[in-house]
Amino acid sequence: MTETVGESIQPRPDDRTASALRFAVELVAWVATPWALAGCSWLLAVVSVVLLIGLPTCFSTPGDKAHVIVAVPGWATILLVLLQIAAAVVSSWAVWPAWAAGLVTLTAVVTLFTERRRWRWLLTSAA
Repeated sequence: MTETVGESIQPRPDDRTASALRFAVELVAWVATPWALAGCSWLLAVVSVVLLIGLPTCFSTPGDKAHVIVAVPGWATILLVLLQIAAAVVSSWAVWPAWAAGLVTLTAVVTLFTERRRWRWLLTSAA
């Protein structure tokens, strides 16, 4: 095993709860964002779905997913998650009643909290 000085290979943290919350927020982003953009342009609505689903599918950090199409560093994976969270929150406030958007916002905040271990791993591991 070759390992450079200062580089440690850490096991990926168990993120079952975080992944369930992350997926819930992603679903909201996939629904609410095109809904919000459809009033402006159906083309923007379609492009938003392609980007919100396609980018995380194509770009991932090795070790974070079983199948990596295009490998990116951990910080890029974190930015893609933040994009999903921001899209879900902003779009839900644009198109849904306040109580629903408030639940989305609360879920997003909890997701940010539960993602901390995974993000730390993405930033510090040799993945």
